[in-house]
Amino acid sequence: MATSTETGAKETNQRIGPTTDSSQFLTFNLGNEFYGVDILRVQEIKGYTAVTKIPNTPAHIKGVLNLRGTIVPIVELRTKFSLPTIEYTTFTVIIVVVVRDKVMGLVVDSVSDVLNIDAKEIQPAPKFGAKVDVTFINGIGKSGDKLVALLDIDRLLMDGELPASGGLVAAS
Repeated sequence: MATSTETGAKETNQRIGPTTDSSQFLTFNLGNEFYGVDILRVQEIKGYTAVTKIPNTPAHIKGVLNLRGTIVPIVELRTKFSLPTIEYTTFTVIIVVVVRDKVMGLVVDSVSDVLNIDAKEIQPAPKFGAKVDVTFINGIGKSGDKLVALLDIDRLLMDGELPASGGLVAAS
């Protein structure tokens, strides 16, 4: 029988301690759903601040912001995922990530946690047929009683949406 100290240690190891067969993911919320990105791709988490809009960009490109001298394109994931827009709150943040050697920001409802998810707890993304694109999902991770969609940010933020030579390129 495990003591409460041993049980607490096991839960802590599952959440934040490194293990040999697991990966760490920064998890965040969009509505009631949990998503995760590889923690090694995250540069920082920043409270939401106003961005400068750029004309002729797709609806999910919110604009750009100046992050310590670097112009960073900002993508609103709610719009990218065709979710209804909501008013931003004090929990709304920008997750600054590195995508193919470029820095980008993702607007999310809130950041949840950093989780270690064992490889055996990650299932492949479900197949919905040709009309539903889930190629940007690396898999579905299980953490306790919740499921986390693990995003492939390289595929999610496709070439036509990445900054090119210091500017934004509209997806065609």
